[in-house]
Amino acid sequence: MITRLSTLFLRTLREDPADAEVPSHKLLVRAGYIRRVAPGVYSWLPLGLRALKKIEKIVREEMDAIGAQELLFPALLPREPYETSNRWTEYGPSLFRLKDRKGADMVLGPTHEELFTATVKDLYSSYKDFPVTLYQIQTKYRDEERPRAGILRGREFVMKDSYSFDMDDAGLDASYARHRAAYQKIFDRLGLDYVICQATSGAMGGSASEEFLAISPYGEDTFVRATEGDYAANVEAVVTQAPPARDVDGCAELVVYETPEATTMEALLAWARGAGLEVDGRPVELADTLKCLVVKVTEPGGEPELTGVLLPGDREADMGRLEAALEPATVELAEEADFKASPFLVKGYVGPVGLQEHGVRVLADPRVVRGTSWITGADQRERHAANVVCGRDFTPDGYVEAAEVLEGDPAPDGQGVLTLERGVEIGHIFQLGRKYTEAFDVQILDHNGKRAVPIMGSYGIGVSRAMAVLVDQNFDDKGLNWPVEIAPYQVHVVAANKDEAAVAAAESLAEELSRLGLEVLFDDRPKVSPGVKFKDAELLGMPFIAILGRGFASGTVELRRRGGETTHVPVAEAAQHIAIAVRAESEN
Repeated sequence: MITRLSTLFLRTLREDPADAEVPSHKLLVRAGYIRRVAPGVYSWLPLGLRALKKIEKIVREEMDAIGAQELLFPALLPREPYETSNRWTEYGPSLFRLKDRKGADMVLGPTHEELFTATVKDLYSSYKDFPVTLYQIQTKYRDEERPRAGILRGREFVMKDSYSFDMDDAGLDASYARHRAAYQKIFDRLGLDYVICQATSGAMGGSASEEFLAISPYGEDTFVRATEGDYAANVEAVVTQAPPARDVDGCAELVVYETPEATTMEALLAWARGAGLEVDGRPVELADTLKCLVVKVTEPGGEPELTGVLLPGDREADMGRLEAALEPATVELAEEADFKASPFLVKGYVGPVGLQEHGVRVLADPRVVRGTSWITGADQRERHAANVVCGRDFTPDGYVEAAEVLEGDPAPDGQGVLTLERGVEIGHIFQLGRKYTEAFDVQILDHNGKRAVPIMGSYGIGVSRAMAVLVDQNFDDKGLNWPVEIAPYQVHVVAANKDEAAVAAAESLAEELSRLGLEVLFDDRPKVSPGVKFKDAELLGMPFIAILGRGFASGTVELRRRGGETTHVPVAEAAQHIAIAVRAESEN
């Protein structure tokens, strides 16, 4: 197959788009792969669509290999299924809502758990029909508050979502394992540098959960890896190891001190040391102080509830971790009006004792265990309390992961310490359990003739996002650099010599490569200079570039491996040489 640049629907740009922040956004626009239509919404131009379809092909092949069956649901959906699952409310402002001409509420699908579940319920009724795994590759819609980075985080994106339905937990475990292995094959074939991280399930619900994160300095997700062993997790899923509880008997009595200058945690520490306070017979550290963050937690459909969150003083709050821990509830910091409405909240001096005395729920960091002693706010202006003992003076209503994770923290599995890295989520697998099958009342006759509810697994891949990540992991200062399996064309033939014989030889080479089964992009533009052709070839990023230029006079073709070596091969041997090189890379 040959596509001629003289007729290809393409315009390359020499300048980066003004709103572009990351390489994939800059280069995919400049190289004419995508075109912005609106914030977070892009058209797929011919080159971009070819690359996207190749990613889809790999995904399909590996999904089909584990017995999954492809279908396709509409993107425009009625409100009712999302009401049944409560996600009409849980998704909040991220959901694209609209009305049809009759006033009925509709939604643009963000994911399709509801449709998969309802369809299985409609068509299957016996355990003999199970297990079943269904998938689709389809456009999804989420009203991102801040769409950015081109197709890396858009409001319209292409996703593969699949769902397994099994009759028992053992079946779900097997389905989960099959998907996990398939995902590894998909991302390995794409040539991505990725890590599998423990994760939270978020608004999707579920239990066992792992994310596939592509390592990238441009990623929005922070993840951790242990210096020993194989532990890796999204920072939101890191579980803090709690110290052992202690006996409260014998702990020093709570004492309130005047602390007029202690307006920050560091100033509080300086005051405590100046006052000669000790903890366990040693000088006070910042970790012995206790912050009390006041937030408002709103459950779906509920009213905001004031909540105190306790953190060791050497840690900042990580709102992402707090929000993930409390999903599907939303969390926001208390505002000035909230403090005025609750006079017992003394800003800067809030403590757990006063909160609990006034019926405010208190959630604590796992390090705040029974018997630990703290210096914290005394619920009075310019006063702090020392020897505030958990389990004696206050008792948390629950525990929550809300503190930042720091480089060098001990790994939760006890093997080494944690390092912090950046990544982009490209896949997520998790065990949904029976959240949706129970919501939709899916009743299946089991092998004993009794009613049973199937158990589900959910598995997603960001197909269009994977394309952006491929760019961000493989570009250079000249442009794109595609793997052979993903490149829109495997070979880019450039006629860079205006000699008629050279142009004819370039045409002949393109035709021979096509006969050998390769996909060829042929730069046959007659009035374009060699310099422009070279720049375009490097920008477009096909893996092999065959140039018939100055070397043609001596009977050779210049063969460039994009981002690699340049060799010269005889014209007569060029097609076979290139075909062998392409196939060798395709098989690796």
